[in-house]
Amino acid sequence: MALTDPLGDMLTRIRNGQQAKKDSVVSPASKLRARVLDVLQREGYIRGYSEEALGNHPGLRIELKYFEGQPAIKHVARVSKPGRRVYSGSKELPVIRNGLGITIVSTPRGVLSDAEAREQNVGGEVLAEVF
Repeated sequence: MALTDPLGDMLTRIRNGQQAKKDSVVSPASKLRARVLDVLQREGYIRGYSEEALGNHPGLRIELKYFEGQPAIKHVARVSKPGRRVYSGSKELPVIRNGLGITIVSTPRGVLSDAEAREQNVGGEVLAEVF
């Protein structure tokens, strides 16, 4: 069965893995998923990720991060969905929790956090919000 929202599926796997106190979760691999994980790792929401084989297909093992027994990610949600895409200019990028959270944005310069996109003065598709 084909997934209609692969990125949303990966974010849900992360959310469910942290609720179950797992050390890591596995998700099918794609370039977009890897770039989103790069942003989450740079911003300190996950420990890291590595490529791993899932049968005949490539996969990603995502190392989850906890702080004093609590998940580092309190909330992760998909903003732009397949049925309703959300775009934003660099000046209109949403601020999550007064700057304590991040918005992940797909720009012409790659997948960036909202702060990086503002710094480079580029907008794009708002993929997800994390805090």
